[in-house]
Amino acid sequence: MAEHGIAEGQGLGERFVEALAYAAQLHAGQRRKASGTPYIAHLLGVASLVLEAGADEDGVIAALLHDAIEDQGGAATRQEIRQRFGDRVAAIVDACSDAETLPKPPWRERKEHFLASLLEAEPAVLRVVAADKLYNVRSLLRAYRQQGEGLWARFRGGREGTLWYHREAARILCARQEGWLFDELAEAVEELARAMEREYRP
Repeated sequence: MAEHGIAEGQGLGERFVEALAYAAQLHAGQRRKASGTPYIAHLLGVASLVLEAGADEDGVIAALLHDAIEDQGGAATRQEIRQRFGDRVAAIVDACSDAETLPKPPWRERKEHFLASLLEAEPAVLRVVAADKLYNVRSLLRAYRQQGEGLWARFRGGREGTLWYHREAARILCARQEGWLFDELAEAVEELARAMEREYRP
Protein backbone atom coordinates (compact mmCIF):
# COMPACT_ATOMS: atom_id res chain seq x y z
CA MET A 1 0.00 0.00 0.00
CA ALA A 2 1.38 3.41 -0.92
CA GLU A 3 1.98 5.85 1.89
CA HIS A 4 0.68 9.33 1.10
CA GLY A 5 1.07 11.06 4.45
CA ILE A 6 -1.57 12.78 6.54
CA ALA A 7 -3.59 15.33 4.62
CA GLU A 8 -3.58 18.94 5.81
CA GLY A 9 -6.26 19.44 8.42
CA GLN A 10 -6.86 15.71 8.82
CA GLY A 11 -4.69 15.14 11.88
CA LEU A 12 -4.11 11.95 13.81
CA GLY A 13 -7.02 9.97 15.16
CA GLU A 14 -8.00 7.79 18.08
CA ARG A 15 -5.72 4.96 16.91
CA PHE A 16 -2.71 7.24 17.38
CA VAL A 17 -3.86 8.25 20.86
CA GLU A 18 -4.32 4.59 21.77
CA ALA A 19 -0.88 3.73 20.37
CA LEU A 20 0.74 6.55 22.34
CA ALA A 21 -0.79 5.30 25.58
CA TYR A 22 0.13 1.71 24.74
CA ALA A 23 3.75 2.65 23.96
CA ALA A 24 4.03 4.59 27.21
CA GLN A 25 2.68 1.59 29.12
CA LEU A 26 4.94 -0.95 27.39
CA HIS A 27 8.13 1.03 27.90
CA ALA A 28 7.28 2.57 31.28
CA GLY A 29 10.25 1.01 33.09
CA GLN A 30 12.77 1.40 30.27
CA ARG A 31 15.45 4.09 29.99
CA ARG A 32 17.94 5.08 27.31
CA LYS A 33 21.42 3.56 27.61
CA ALA A 34 23.41 6.71 26.96
CA SER A 35 21.43 9.29 28.92
CA GLY A 36 19.13 7.46 31.33
CA THR A 37 16.21 9.42 29.87
CA PRO A 38 12.79 7.71 30.02
CA TYR A 39 12.45 5.66 26.83
CA ILE A 40 9.25 7.35 25.72
CA ALA A 41 11.38 10.37 24.68
CA HIS A 42 12.97 8.25 21.97
CA LEU A 43 9.64 6.90 20.73
CA LEU A 44 8.15 10.39 20.55
CA GLY A 45 11.23 11.68 18.74
CA VAL A 46 11.11 8.94 16.12
CA ALA A 47 7.37 9.42 15.62
CA SER A 48 7.89 13.16 15.19
CA LEU A 49 10.54 12.60 12.51
CA VAL A 50 8.45 10.16 10.46
CA LEU A 51 5.42 12.44 10.72
CA GLU A 52 7.46 15.36 9.40
CA ALA A 53 8.81 13.08 6.64
CA GLY A 54 5.32 12.35 5.33
CA ALA A 55 4.22 9.14 7.05
CA ASP A 56 0.56 8.20 7.21
CA GLU A 57 -1.10 7.26 10.50
CA ASP A 58 0.00 3.63 10.24
CA GLY A 59 3.59 4.78 9.81
CA VAL A 60 3.45 7.13 12.80
CA ILE A 61 1.89 4.43 14.99
CA ALA A 62 4.57 1.98 13.88
CA ALA A 63 7.20 4.56 14.82
CA LEU A 64 5.77 4.76 18.34
CA LEU A 65 5.84 0.97 18.58
CA HIS A 66 9.00 0.20 16.60
CA ASP A 67 10.85 -1.28 19.61
CA ALA A 68 7.86 -3.01 21.19
CA ILE A 69 8.36 -6.49 19.71
CA GLU A 70 12.12 -6.43 20.19
CA ASP A 71 12.16 -5.11 23.76
CA GLN A 72 8.75 -5.74 25.27
CA GLY A 73 7.35 -9.19 24.70
CA GLY A 74 8.26 -10.65 21.32
CA ALA A 75 5.60 -12.72 19.57
CA ALA A 76 2.90 -11.97 22.14
CA THR A 77 3.39 -8.23 21.67
CA ARG A 78 3.32 -8.64 17.87
CA GLN A 79 -0.05 -10.35 18.15
CA GLU A 80 -1.42 -7.61 20.38
CA ILE A 81 -0.20 -4.91 17.99
CA ARG A 82 -1.88 -6.75 15.11
CA GLN A 83 -5.16 -7.02 17.01
CA ARG A 84 -5.13 -3.38 18.14
CA PHE A 85 -3.68 -1.59 15.12
CA GLY A 86 -3.90 -3.94 12.16
CA ASP A 87 -1.70 -6.08 9.94
CA ARG A 88 0.18 -3.21 8.29
CA VAL A 89 1.34 -1.61 11.55
CA ALA A 90 2.38 -5.04 12.85
CA ALA A 91 4.31 -5.74 9.65
CA ILE A 92 6.21 -2.43 9.84
CA VAL A 93 7.08 -2.93 13.51
CA ASP A 94 8.13 -6.51 12.80
CA ALA A 95 10.46 -5.33 10.03
CA CYS A 96 12.03 -2.79 12.41
CA SER A 97 12.86 -5.51 14.96
CA ASP A 98 16.21 -7.30 14.93
CA ALA A 99 15.26 -9.94 17.52
CA GLU A 100 12.25 -11.16 19.49
CA THR A 101 13.68 -13.86 21.74
CA LEU A 102 15.73 -13.75 24.93
CA PRO A 103 18.58 -14.10 25.12
CA LYS A 104 19.11 -12.22 21.88
CA PRO A 105 21.43 -13.69 19.23
CA PRO A 106 25.05 -12.45 19.18
CA TRP A 107 25.22 -8.71 18.51
CA ARG A 108 27.18 -8.70 15.22
CA GLU A 109 25.16 -11.55 13.72
CA ARG A 110 21.92 -9.85 14.68
CA LYS A 111 22.93 -6.50 13.21
CA GLU A 112 24.21 -8.00 9.95
CA HIS A 113 20.93 -9.88 9.50
CA PHE A 114 18.94 -6.70 10.15
CA LEU A 115 21.03 -4.67 7.70
CA ALA A 116 20.48 -7.32 5.03
CA SER A 117 16.72 -7.13 5.60
CA LEU A 118 16.74 -3.42 4.71
CA LEU A 119 17.69 -4.28 1.14
CA GLU A 120 14.13 -5.53 0.56
CA ALA A 121 12.19 -3.42 3.05
CA GLU A 122 9.24 -1.27 1.97
CA PRO A 123 9.43 2.56 2.09
CA ALA A 124 7.38 2.81 5.30
CA VAL A 125 9.91 0.58 7.08
CA LEU A 126 12.87 2.50 5.67
CA ARG A 127 11.39 5.74 6.96
CA VAL A 128 10.93 4.44 10.50
CA VAL A 129 14.39 2.86 10.57
CA ALA A 130 16.00 6.05 9.26
CA ALA A 131 14.22 8.12 11.90
CA ASP A 132 15.25 5.66 14.60
CA LYS A 133 18.90 5.74 13.53
CA LEU A 134 18.92 9.52 13.15
CA TYR A 135 17.53 9.99 16.65
CA ASN A 136 20.03 7.47 18.02
CA VAL A 137 23.05 9.02 16.30
CA ARG A 138 22.13 12.50 17.49
CA SER A 139 21.76 11.13 21.02
CA LEU A 140 25.10 9.28 20.78
CA LEU A 141 26.88 12.42 19.63
CA ARG A 142 25.44 14.46 22.49
CA ALA A 143 26.31 11.78 25.06
CA TYR A 144 29.81 11.28 23.64
CA ARG A 145 30.56 14.99 23.95
CA GLN A 146 29.44 14.84 27.58
CA GLN A 147 30.84 11.46 28.67
CA GLY A 148 33.77 10.73 26.36
CA GLU A 149 35.10 7.24 25.68
CA GLY A 150 33.43 5.72 28.73
CA LEU A 151 30.14 5.89 26.81
CA TRP A 152 30.97 2.87 24.64
CA ALA A 153 31.10 0.45 27.57
CA ARG A 154 27.29 0.66 27.65
CA PHE A 155 26.92 -0.70 24.10
CA ARG A 156 27.44 -4.30 23.05
CA GLY A 157 29.08 -3.23 19.81
CA GLY A 158 31.56 -1.04 21.62
CA ARG A 159 33.16 1.98 20.00
CA GLU A 160 34.02 0.55 16.59
CA GLY A 161 31.00 -1.72 16.26
CA THR A 162 28.54 1.04 17.06
CA LEU A 163 30.02 3.34 14.43
CA TRP A 164 30.20 0.50 11.88
CA TYR A 165 26.55 -0.36 12.39
CA HIS A 166 25.25 3.17 11.99
CA ARG A 167 27.46 3.84 8.96
CA GLU A 168 26.23 0.68 7.24
CA ALA A 169 22.61 1.46 8.10
CA ALA A 170 22.97 4.98 6.69
CA ARG A 171 24.67 3.68 3.53
CA ILE A 172 21.93 1.14 2.81
CA LEU A 173 19.07 3.46 3.69
CA CYS A 174 20.40 6.31 1.54
CA ALA A 175 20.90 3.93 -1.39
CA ARG A 176 17.29 2.77 -1.09
CA GLN A 177 15.51 6.06 -0.47
CA GLU A 178 15.97 9.80 -0.99
CA GLY A 179 14.83 12.75 1.09
CA TRP A 180 15.90 15.04 3.88
CA LEU A 181 15.50 12.37 6.56
CA PHE A 182 18.04 10.12 4.86
CA ASP A 183 20.39 13.01 4.07
CA GLU A 184 20.35 14.13 7.70
CA LEU A 185 21.08 10.60 8.87
CA ALA A 186 24.17 10.38 6.65
CA GLU A 187 25.35 13.80 7.84
CA ALA A 188 24.80 12.91 11.51
CA VAL A 189 26.76 9.64 11.21
CA GLU A 190 29.73 11.43 9.69
CA GLU A 191 29.54 14.15 12.34
CA LEU A 192 29.71 11.43 15.00
CA ALA A 193 32.66 9.80 13.21
CA ARG A 194 34.54 13.11 13.08
CA ALA A 195 33.89 13.76 16.76
CA MET A 196 35.12 10.27 17.67
CA GLU A 197 38.28 10.72 15.61
CA ARG A 198 38.94 14.15 17.11
CA GLU A 199 38.34 13.21 20.72
CA TYR A 200 39.81 9.71 20.83
CA ARG A 201 42.86 9.34 23.02
CA PRO A 202 44.16 5.72 22.97
